[in-house]
Order: sequence, then structure tokens, then C-alpha cells
Amino acid sequence: MPASTLSPSLSRPVVAGIVTALVGFTSSFAVVLAGLHAVGADDAQAASGLLALTVAFGLGIVFLAWRSRLPITLAWSTPGAALLVSTGTVDGGWPAAVGAFLLVGLLIILTGLLPAFGQLLSRIPSALAQAMLAGVVLSLCLQPFSALSANPLLIAPVILSWLIMVKVAARWAVPVAFAVALLVIGISLASSGTRIAIGSMLPAFTWTTPGFSWQAMVGIALPLFVVTMASQNIPGVAVLGSFGFRTPWRPSMLVTGLGTVLGAPFGGHAINLAALSAALAAGDEAGPDKNRRWIAAFSAGWAYLALAALSAALVTVVVAAPRGVIETVAGLALMSTFIGSISAAFAQLEERVAAGITFLLAASGLSFGGIGAAFWALLAGLLVRWLLAARNPRPVPVPEAPAPPVPDRPA
Repeated sequence: MPASTLSPSLSRPVVAGIVTALVGFTSSFAVVLAGLHAVGADDAQAASGLLALTVAFGLGIVFLAWRSRLPITLAWSTPGAALLVSTGTVDGGWPAAVGAFLLVGLLIILTGLLPAFGQLLSRIPSALAQAMLAGVVLSLCLQPFSALSANPLLIAPVILSWLIMVKVAARWAVPVAFAVALLVIGISLASSGTRIAIGSMLPAFTWTTPGFSWQAMVGIALPLFVVTMASQNIPGVAVLGSFGFRTPWRPSMLVTGLGTVLGAPFGGHAINLAALSAALAAGDEAGPDKNRRWIAAFSAGWAYLALAALSAALVTVVVAAPRGVIETVAGLALMSTFIGSISAAFAQLEERVAAGITFLLAASGLSFGGIGAAFWALLAGLLVRWLLAARNPRPVPVPEAPAPPVPDRPA
């Protein structure tokens, strides 16, 4: 039923839900595809992963919103996908990466079942987690400017459209940049005479039997779990809380963990609570009646399921795109994540040395023993933090003695 024929109390949350899905999907799917390709997925496997993720969290949103009557929205782990880009292929290739995705889902389920496990995770200093994330996404954030120098005629319109929308309507900046990128790709393909087979644009699930290697478990699963929890699930709870909603933690973790487990063999890396896009369904745009804003999330879930049908078509477009165009969209999509992470990483003076080393190691692309830079960055940051704390323990504050009274001057 068109939104215009709905009652006013329903039309606003329904429209807000559709907008939530459009912004969430178009803003970051390029990052997801880049991450899946980086760890060994071919085009069919990457399209399957995008499809599995969208179906999993679309169904999860519908279930959680209906059951809780709260505007809970889910998403794929965009920072986690950026982590995959920085990690690259590991021993065991794509099947080992799929095994790591499966482990991430199990860890998320464990977080929901055992509160102590979540408390252990919370002991990782936020500054180091944010520094690791900033280092991971840095290489992708540099892509727009590298591509601009190589192909300014194709890349400049994408960056300029994004910059204009950041000023005018920031939430639409990446979707509009993506639309301009599609226009650039279409013009490029038409001028070169390239044709796209219609059959390659039909969505399909592709099964991959999970493999297991210790490099994938340590180099992909653990950092992916930490990034997903620190940069998605915890902020997602905070966003909902800012609008007066209390997130049901255990059901949310069980649904996202189970969705990750079920989606892993089809190429999905991780799903989680939405953070940035969550405000679209939980905020004032979804209507003045807070008790009906769950309808926005419910509508977003169904809209995501409709968008899932575009997964194969998007992969086909990515493959056919001129070099640098889609990478530019991915970099622009992560710009706000990088700015927020780098600000949080260096906000506390006493954490800056450890955070700086964590950031630089994560950005370096260091690989040792088949394990990517994200793990070594976090490990080094924790070690440096411990060493500095051991050498310079915080002194116990001692109250200052009151200053002696100053005698009054004689008149």
C-alpha cells in the first residue's frame, strides 16, 4: 500500500523505515564487497555474501521490532568489512575466512548468553579499539584521493557530489555519491561499448564449506569480533538510549550471532546492531509517537529484504566499473568512521602513546606469521599501555594542605 494512502500515524514511520534501508544499504555495500573480495571471495561468492547479510539482518530486524515493539535496526559490520580489506587473504583462503566468520557469530552468541564474557570484552581500552579501527580504515579512506590523481574526470564528480551533500544533507552524502558513481559507470560503459549479461544480475546463494586455520581465527575472527562489538553493537545501544529506548541486549546478541552463523557459509562476515542508521528509525523522523516508532524498524526490515535482490546486480556493476570509482565510494562511506575513531583514539592524553602505536601498526599493513596487522596492532597497543602504566603508575592523589592565611594589610 503506498505510503500516501496510509494514516498519518503510519505513513511517517513507514517512510522513515524505507529511508533507513536505502541509506544503510547504499552507504556501505561497496565496503562489504571490497572486504569479501580481499579475503578471497570471487564475484559469485561476494554477491552471495552481500545477499546473505542483507537477508539475515532484514529478517532479524523484522523479528526484533515485532517482538520488542522497539525501533531496533541491524546492519552488516561496515568497519569489519574494512578490517577484511586490510587483512587480505590468509592461510586456507576463502574457506578459512568463512570459518572465521562462523566463529565471530559464535562469539556474539556467547556474549549474549554470558554477561561475564561481555564484561571481559569491555576491559579492552576504548582508545585502543578506536585506534585499531582508524588504522584499519585509513587505506580505504585514502582511495578517493589516489583515484582522483589517476583519473580526475571520473572521480572528481563523485567526490564533489559527496562534499556538497555533506553540507546540504549529510545523511544522503554517500547515497548521492553512489548515484553519481552509477552515472559515471554508465557513461563509461556506453562509451566503451561494454555490455552486461542479464543472467549475471540474478541473486543466488553460493555455499562454501567452512575451513579452519589458526591464522584466520587469530587474524580475522578476533579482530572482527572486537571491531564489530566496539564500533557497532555498543554504539548501537547508545544511539537507541539517546532516544529513550533500552536495547534488549541478550535477544539482540542472540539474533545477530545466529544470523552471522547462518550467513557465514554463504559468505556473510558479520551482522550487528545498527549505529548511524539507527537514528533514522528511532528519531523524530519516524513520528512524534515514540510507541509507534518500532513500525519504522519493521518497515526497514522488509525494505532490506527487497534490496537484497540487488546483490548480484551490484557486484556486476562493481566488476564492470572503471578502476577507482567504486573504491572512491567505499572510501567516502568510511570517512565519518575514520574521523570519529581517530578523534576518540587520541582524546585521552594518557592513552595517546599506546593509541598512536596501535593506529600506526594497524595502518602499516604488517603481516607476520600469516596474521594481519589488526591483531598485532591491538596486541602491541595493550603491551605498550601496560609497560607505560608499570613505569609510571598513577600517584595516589593527596589533598593539598590549605594555604596559610594572609594577614590583612594595615589601613
